[in-house]
Amino acid sequence: MKRKPAADAAMPATVRKIRAAVYTRKSSEEGLEQDFNSLDAQREACAAYVLSQASEGWQLLPDHYDDGGISGGTLERPALQRMLADMAKGRIDVVVVYKVDRLSRSLFDFAKLVEAFDRVGASFVSVTQSFNTTTSMGRLTLNMLLSFAQFEREVTAERIRDKLAASKAKGMWMGGTPPLGYKPDGRTLTIVEEHAALVRDIYRSYLQLGNVRLLAEQLKVAGIAAPCRTTSTGRAYGGKPFSRGQLYFMLKNPIYVGEIPHRDKTYPGNHPAIIERAMWDEVQQKLADHTQGIERARLPHRSLLAGLLIDAAGEPMSATHATKNNQRYRYYVSRSLQKGTGDDGMRLPAREIESAVKEHVARLFDDPLLLASQLALDISPNLLRQMTDRCGTIAHELRGRSGGRLTDIIARLRAREGKLAIEVAGDRLRELLGVTEQPGECPTLVIEVDFRLTRTGRTMRLVQSDGSPGSEAKPNEALVGLVVEARRLWNLLSTGDIDIATLAREEGRNDSYVTRILRAAFLSPEVTDAILAGRQHGALTARTLREMGGIPTPWEEQAKLFLPGHASR
Repeated sequence: MKRKPAADAAMPATVRKIRAAVYTRKSSEEGLEQDFNSLDAQREACAAYVLSQASEGWQLLPDHYDDGGISGGTLERPALQRMLADMAKGRIDVVVVYKVDRLSRSLFDFAKLVEAFDRVGASFVSVTQSFNTTTSMGRLTLNMLLSFAQFEREVTAERIRDKLAASKAKGMWMGGTPPLGYKPDGRTLTIVEEHAALVRDIYRSYLQLGNVRLLAEQLKVAGIAAPCRTTSTGRAYGGKPFSRGQLYFMLKNPIYVGEIPHRDKTYPGNHPAIIERAMWDEVQQKLADHTQGIERARLPHRSLLAGLLIDAAGEPMSATHATKNNQRYRYYVSRSLQKGTGDDGMRLPAREIESAVKEHVARLFDDPLLLASQLALDISPNLLRQMTDRCGTIAHELRGRSGGRLTDIIARLRAREGKLAIEVAGDRLRELLGVTEQPGECPTLVIEVDFRLTRTGRTMRLVQSDGSPGSEAKPNEALVGLVVEARRLWNLLSTGDIDIATLAREEGRNDSYVTRILRAAFLSPEVTDAILAGRQHGALTARTLREMGGIPTPWEEQAKLFLPGHASR
């Protein structure tokens, strides 16, 4: 028998090509200007590892994914995001890093990265640490290492916070965006007299007007905007009209009186004051008076959104009201309608739109982790705990009758046909959460709410897209009366001693009317409870319930028809 040549037996099978991308990162910018820096050293080590795997089909991709001077505590890194995008397009099979903490120092963030890798069938390799993430033991070892890396990062952050607190206690300026009127000078601040004069004018104007909203409007009418300034990195900002949040923060900032704030304490600063102590105390007293006392007693008739709401044409919507039968109805009306100069404006029920805005802004604070991501915050476990407590308090205040700091949070509201856009000032959110010292520009958040206008009798109502009424829960008296009447009639019929025709004659009604009323006696307990509490679908009224063809027997179908938010379930 003829033997097969040995060369054929040793012939290698086709090796699958594996495209390897090298990712490098360095937390600080120190040394990056050198010809051969830490990023180069990391890439060289990773490239050598890829070369050692050439027999397995590994090929080094030429693209450089280098993040220099960026913390591993965030995923918002340009090179990392570019690499993830290329991976999603199927251009990368494996990511090679020098150490796991180069990829991320956060266990939470790393879990998200592993999910992103798994979705596209990619994996990662650490050159100096051996991991096999396809096994449970490998994942356990990896999580243990990441836990220690995160612990080291948190301890470092605690040291930085302690040093920051000690430095501020000595009156030092520890960086960040300097308040208007100052510029950094080492570890202190010096006055920019041109801007300081504007700050003094703002304080004096507030004492005359006694209202931040009126102050903002006066500055806007006078054409006075925030001066254009430039950060140490060369980013320009300013040049826009002062928002109420900016003015409120300026009036409350103790730096202007020569103090350095840190959390809930202030310390004597090393910088000169712009505002005299007497004026400062008078402003703080007036701000406190407008938060408590007389103004709060007038709260039921306060128009929360006055000065913030504009219509589709950009016209301001003014607060107005009408009185009928000793009932006061508040509205927000476009200027053109109010002055009679046009027919294209809008008229919105004030209480209901205020309630809708309060609820949707409050929902931002229901998920502190998502809010931190939207505000581009570098979040740590300690800060997350602090934010969680603060978010709960703020959400509760916003949902309250007064609306809390709603008007300070909102930058602008734009009402269009069927849609309301709520622009939330990100910088003011940071201030409320106590994280103003974090770097980076804070984005403006936009919340869009779909709604429609309907009428119940003579009353205009605002109904949101899920059927929720745009106001606090308030029972519809006619609808509640219909349910009570239906139960009463059914109790009479259920005895078996009377029929519908006889009952109708005794009640002075016709058979058809009694039959239609009786339908409401067969509503589910959930729907009945919602009607009694005023939480039913905004389109459900006594009239619609009487006129509809029938009420479905299954309670699930009733919920879809009569309860907000159930139609899509």
